[in-house]
Amino acid sequence: MRSRIKIHRRQFVRIVLPGLVGVSTAVLGSCGKPASTVSSSPNAATNIAANSGSSIGSGIKTKVIRLGFQQAGDLVKVTGVLEKRLEPLGVKVEWAQFVQGPQLMEAMNVDKIDLGSVGETPPIFAQAAGAQIVYVVGSKTTPQTGKSSIIAVPPESPIQKIEDIKGQEVYFQKASASHYFILIALKEAGLSIKDIKVRSIPNVEARAAFIEGKVPVWVSSDPHYAIAEKLGRIRVLRDSVGTNSPGGYYVGRRKFAEENPELLKIVIEEIDKIEQWAEANRTDAAKLIAPEQKLDLDVMQKVIDRRTFGRRAISPDLIRDQQRVVDVFFENALIPKRVNVQDALLPSDLYAAITPQNISQR
Repeated sequence: MRSRIKIHRRQFVRIVLPGLVGVSTAVLGSCGKPASTVSSSPNAATNIAANSGSSIGSGIKTKVIRLGFQQAGDLVKVTGVLEKRLEPLGVKVEWAQFVQGPQLMEAMNVDKIDLGSVGETPPIFAQAAGAQIVYVVGSKTTPQTGKSSIIAVPPESPIQKIEDIKGQEVYFQKASASHYFILIALKEAGLSIKDIKVRSIPNVEARAAFIEGKVPVWVSSDPHYAIAEKLGRIRVLRDSVGTNSPGGYYVGRRKFAEENPELLKIVIEEIDKIEQWAEANRTDAAKLIAPEQKLDLDVMQKVIDRRTFGRRAISPDLIRDQQRVVDVFFENALIPKRVNVQDALLPSDLYAAITPQNISQR
């Protein structure tokens, strides 16, 4: 079956990545608008920053930090912990929402945002396209990391296993974490990317067509997975547990990161604090973020329950694992050159300055 999905976007910026397939930037939120904060929370989530203090110094050279986040939501934004921490320093926080990581990275490349959270794959394509980015901090992984990403078919599909998707149209966003996932899954099944018909489209745009049975194979993630699951319109062939991904990152514009180490340390501290709170209070975390994302609470609870929380420092082991992901894309001729992850790192003294001690020791 060859079904085509029309793409409708209110706002987009299109750039063609040198040597790569261009992807269009769909912004769900708006750049330049300060985020609203939450007046209360089930626990003390919105007061996490209350006892944290800092004074503005040479490590903060901006009055505004622009953060990007993806459609699954962001507890840092919802709880307003950054606004509370940075207001005394005279630094405002602006948020922009993106459909997926590649669109977020495009916005960073054209200086629309300073910092954002993405999976392991988008920074690789951004670096291959010449973007001046740096890895700021990694995400914690566990043996169960990957439950929220899936390769799926409609319930009535005759496809029963990954080997059966040979020759099929497979829908996913190129240059996203789904891209790495499908490569690994295909290799494990004795196939390659050449054995499928790739249809690149963001999850938010493919979801409705998949639920209607018009997409034969879908590589997706939460919250789209959880939404289809509640409707009973999805059968999972496999999740991405065991694909040996190094996990996601907060990635920043190089110039911004080099000029604002003190600010970055504060941001990383608050990100880690709220994630540690969410790890211990998953029900309360779901209640906080569900209204923001306009999702039913039971759907948001599944999203939160499958999520891995926590940060880890940029380390030689982590960068070695990230370079391994680069090699997977290069070996499949999906990037024009074998980029060196080391070229997207800060000096070691800057990592020491921006990485809180409790994260460094993990």
